[in-house]
Amino acid sequence: MKKWKKPLKIGLVGATGVVGETFINILEEYAQPIAELRPFASGNSLGLNIELAGQKWPLQILKPNCFDGLDMVFFSSGDDISKEWAPLAIKAGAFAIDNSNAFRMNSEINLVVPEVNGDLLNANSKPQIIANPNCSTIQLVVVLKPLLEKFGLEDVTVSTYQAVSGAGLPGYEELLTQTKNFQQSDHEPKAFSKQILFNCIPQIGSFGDDGFSTEESKIMDESAKILSIPDLKISAFAVRIPALNSHSESVWVTLKKEVSKEEIISALGNFEGLAVLDQDFPTALEVSGEEPVFVGRIHQDRHNKKRWLLWVVSDNLKKGAALNGLQIAERIFC
Repeated sequence: MKKWKKPLKIGLVGATGVVGETFINILEEYAQPIAELRPFASGNSLGLNIELAGQKWPLQILKPNCFDGLDMVFFSSGDDISKEWAPLAIKAGAFAIDNSNAFRMNSEINLVVPEVNGDLLNANSKPQIIANPNCSTIQLVVVLKPLLEKFGLEDVTVSTYQAVSGAGLPGYEELLTQTKNFQQSDHEPKAFSKQILFNCIPQIGSFGDDGFSTEESKIMDESAKILSIPDLKISAFAVRIPALNSHSESVWVTLKKEVSKEEIISALGNFEGLAVLDQDFPTALEVSGEEPVFVGRIHQDRHNKKRWLLWVVSDNLKKGAALNGLQIAERIFC
């Protein structure tokens, strides 16, 4: 990630959550120049500090005029908070990068994965709300974009295998607690609809009348918007699995023409943000903490020579949330 042209004044809403912590860690890792950090959390966190750039920044609560003077505010605290406060950040003259679902499908708001449609933003962009996509969508479209550009897309089918960190700290802690007490015969689920230990749950979000979960609908709708293909033929099936971090996806892509495996690997390998494992495959455990979207197990369908199968894995807290948001900022401030 490039250095910002000037030290920035940054607000972070949801600073004590898992995405907020990842956001801080990335800023520290890249030693981005920070003029000021205003971390926001609930009243329970008042009196505590966030350490960054050798300083302690006191946690604050959201209140009138709390965004005054900031360059950018990153939101990762749920739809309701974002709907109420992101517009106020814009009024204060700051960019609002929102990690919730509040604005993603709003036709007037950009939904951005920088490697895919980052040209929507530049140094001349005016303060606005910019939506950060769903974590599973991000890693999918980073793989689909080079295939679309080189070969065209007929249809896409994806099954996701999503880690518990995607449900936030409660999901993470629930798996750890159930693992610690694995000999118990009964584990009362709280963060999930059923026991997550030793189990797979084919439900992320609520189910709609069409049978799709909200998570599946996000993947399908957001992918079409980001790729600028309103009628994209895409189906998604989302499953929660007992992995701590990083989401995995099995992806079936039908191209508009027949191509070789070498051409597929070349297209993917030369695309920004992708790491191709030709002779191996990535796993959630290995990928956690890494920046790229990893793809492996690339092979052709036996019955349709235009269809290819891929295994896609990415850190859902890093590239799937915080890093993507900071890469959006990179387009504006670098």
